[in-house]
Amino acid sequence: MGIEDYGGGQGPHPEVLVVTTNDVPGHEVRQVIGEVFGLTVRSRHLGSQIGAGLKSMIGGELKGLTKTLVETRNQAMERLVEQARARGANAVLAFRFDVTEAADVGTEVCAYGTAVVIAPRA
Repeated sequence: MGIEDYGGGQGPHPEVLVVTTNDVPGHEVRQVIGEVFGLTVRSRHLGSQIGAGLKSMIGGELKGLTKTLVETRNQAMERLVEQARARGANAVLAFRFDVTEAADVGTEVCAYGTAVVIAPRA
């Protein structure tokens, strides 16, 4: 697996800018729309669980689970962006992920932040 299998995020010119900061340099917040989130729950398949169990005995990265978590986070972020766009935002500030176990059957990933409308400072 290459490095592209372990990352996420946006391209250079996104329709909805997503940042972890509370502001965007050179821009002002014109409107605060409110909280938005993207949520997904993924179950682990048997092969990953068996592989993870074996790997935990000898040590090392659980590459199958890592790739699954990256895909899950990317899906949650895509859903966040869709919700922000649908509500009229062009940016999401204070973006974060929250990851929890979902009743021992999978992993819940929630991407959340504040949807806003920003504009370049004059």
